[in-house]
Amino acid sequence: MNTPLLIEQSVKGRRGYYYPKTDVPSYPPLPANLQRESAPQLPEISELDVVRHYTRLATKSFGVDIGFYPLGSCTMKYNPRLHSYITSWDSLTEVHPLQDESTIQGSLELLYNLTKDLSSITGMSWGTMQPLAGAHGEYTGLKIIKAYHQSRNDHKRTKVLIPVSAHGTNPATASVTGFSIVEVATDTRGLVDLESLKSLLDDEVAAIMLTNPNTLGLFESDIREIAHLVHGCGAQLYYDGANLNAIMGISRPGDMGFDVIHLNVHKTLSTPHGGGGPGAGPVLVKEHLQPFLPTPDITHNDGYYSFEWDRIQSIGKVSGFWGNFLVLVKAYTYILTMGSDGLKSASEHAVLNANYLFTLLKGAFDVPHESRCMHEFVVSAQHYKEKYGVKALDFSKALLDRNYHPPTMYFPLNVSEALMFEPPESESVEVLEEFASTMIELTELAKTNADVLRLSPHSTAVKRLDEVKAAKHPILTWREL
Repeated sequence: MNTPLLIEQSVKGRRGYYYPKTDVPSYPPLPANLQRESAPQLPEISELDVVRHYTRLATKSFGVDIGFYPLGSCTMKYNPRLHSYITSWDSLTEVHPLQDESTIQGSLELLYNLTKDLSSITGMSWGTMQPLAGAHGEYTGLKIIKAYHQSRNDHKRTKVLIPVSAHGTNPATASVTGFSIVEVATDTRGLVDLESLKSLLDDEVAAIMLTNPNTLGLFESDIREIAHLVHGCGAQLYYDGANLNAIMGISRPGDMGFDVIHLNVHKTLSTPHGGGGPGAGPVLVKEHLQPFLPTPDITHNDGYYSFEWDRIQSIGKVSGFWGNFLVLVKAYTYILTMGSDGLKSASEHAVLNANYLFTLLKGAFDVPHESRCMHEFVVSAQHYKEKYGVKALDFSKALLDRNYHPPTMYFPLNVSEALMFEPPESESVEVLEEFASTMIELTELAKTNADVLRLSPHSTAVKRLDEVKAAKHPILTWREL
């Protein structure tokens, strides 16, 4: 049964809370052009009904606390409660961004140490904690690259190379930053096609945007040659840090030849990912790009931490203040809790889990690339679509009836009927085996009773939606019938 909206539960005159009469002096009313013509239509409802409403909704929501969440490319991992508890401390939550720096030495020290630790983990020189999300980090990184080229009077570099399997935010960010996008082909191994890359490199290329391992979950084994070729034409290498969960403590983007990197610390370093935020997208750079980092920088001299604004070549501020502070606190707490050995172990177990699940599933699905994967992998349901009329979407909907969150679907775009799985390091072998058995059960059902999958889900509060109509004609506000 669907849960009615609060406005639909409204009873005239019912209240959840009464405010005391104000003792604040009255002020002149708002100008007429800023006043409503009529009062807003708000629900009139008791506190108990509000609590029950949201509790009922919470029981319908799926997350890593409920079950396995193998969303590819997103690292939906379990995050220790300790880190969330620490971010509830008054000493952290009650810090105000406009306080004098002499009163926030502990907070500045934390941000300084986190910048230093992330630089070490990624093989970079220094960075900024300001960006508020991964795409915001991409934007910041490309602005830094643009400023670098312009500082050298190299204004003709207007192109950014992006592989066909890249994250969708990469071309979007490059376009927003003022670059034109040039697609780089993928070879039969699922890696960057070197011949395609060589044919595209010229003195108009500003950068190439890569993630390693790539979106297919494969390690770009030619990365050093790619770096040599890209640097040889005067361009820069940008690293999308979405897949850092595969390589922490094992390899570093800086050692591979990358010049700029953003990290999705809300994916990799302990902040729960999903639900629209909050996130954080720190950007780290090599030494030659350090002068272009956003201001203010945080410096440490004679035991005192301070904001440094005097950076002539800086791209300026990219955030209202200093970033999503509590998200960064969780990242720092995660690093301190895990230590270098723990970070490496997390990556090793993420890769092990992905390869184990891949081995269990590859006999049941088409596999675009047989290579050993890193922390995620892609299979295809194309065979089931062609022979039984069952698509990747149908498999995903059927998983909802079995208390699993679906994997990523139809991405990357160069794999037809793609299903993309990322089992993080936090999942046990029992969970992986149970999930694999469920997927194999669904493939057998596709052969014998395809309609069950095509009509899924059957047990959820909302059944199969018209997703095209929902996207083209969204209903975003409530209206009384």
